[in-house]
Amino acid sequence: MKRIGFLSFGHYQPIPGSVSRTAADALHQAIDLAVAAEELGADGAFFRVHHFAPQLASPFPLLAAIGARTSRIEIGTAVIDMRYENPLYMAEDAAAADLISDGRLQLGVSRGSPETALRGSESFGYVPADGETDADMARRHTELFRAAIAGAGVAEANPAMTGGQRGALAIEPQSPGLADRIWWGAGTRATAVWAAEQGMNLMSSTLLTEDTGVPFSDLQAEQLQQYRDAWAAAGWEREPRVSVSRSILPITTDLDRRYFGASALAERHDQVGHLDGGLARFGKSYVGEPERIVEELREDAAVADADTLLVTVPNQLGVEYNAHLLETIVTQIAPALGWRD
Repeated sequence: MKRIGFLSFGHYQPIPGSVSRTAADALHQAIDLAVAAEELGADGAFFRVHHFAPQLASPFPLLAAIGARTSRIEIGTAVIDMRYENPLYMAEDAAAADLISDGRLQLGVSRGSPETALRGSESFGYVPADGETDADMARRHTELFRAAIAGAGVAEANPAMTGGQRGALAIEPQSPGLADRIWWGAGTRATAVWAAEQGMNLMSSTLLTEDTGVPFSDLQAEQLQQYRDAWAAAGWEREPRVSVSRSILPITTDLDRRYFGASALAERHDQVGHLDGGLARFGKSYVGEPERIVEELREDAAVADADTLLVTVPNQLGVEYNAHLLETIVTQIAPALGWRD
């Protein structure tokens, strides 16, 4: 494991116990937590994107703000639902945020997960073409977005406004290197192989939308290996990045015990349920004393195989508490797993 960062879903609700009660709270606290994470020595600040829900939805203003407040930490998404995106407008936004951060953007994109709105992307104006699924549309949007950030011409020049120049124009601004920092959020082994064939880095979450009966970490490790095999077969020259996400809740204080002590005592195991019309396997949480978490994570084959670990954080507990959790992880857990050896 070379890098460790946090992943926030950016929830906000005016409910008891929540420090993040409004959208303004969630945004300001996300910036402050990223700053705190950088000061603690963590490597990444990543954010989930959801629509029609009290969660973070428009990532680029947030990423640009974090980029302006930090200097080292990677900033990114995990993931953007490409069904909802205008690929060319997104390319402009992404390049601008990347330039503000001096090339630290790491964008996870995907077909996305089920949303609270039925056919929500259609409300944004994006409807699959005849014979096309919404997953096909997400991949089509991704293809155009990637071409645009790589500098492809995407609009015919108007000679009357370009001094006679003809041909296709690229979007502006361009941010060199961004095209190599796009990740596909894969929910199955097959989509991981597809991502490798396309030359994208791989993000794998705390769930897979398939189940073979083996433990989640082993199934995910198989997914990662198939991805690496497909990457090698495709002949790409650069080394790919691979990340996995985990829920890690170390208990070192009375407040930790108050929040998560019951979970630490419960028997923890994978969960299998229905998601998006099929079976899905959800990975277990890692809760308890740091030494216990280290031993459990050492048995997690996917964590061992990934170069980046994203730790999901309970963002509604506020910046101070989440900074405390991250400090415990980066000082007492991550080094024992080989981080920065």
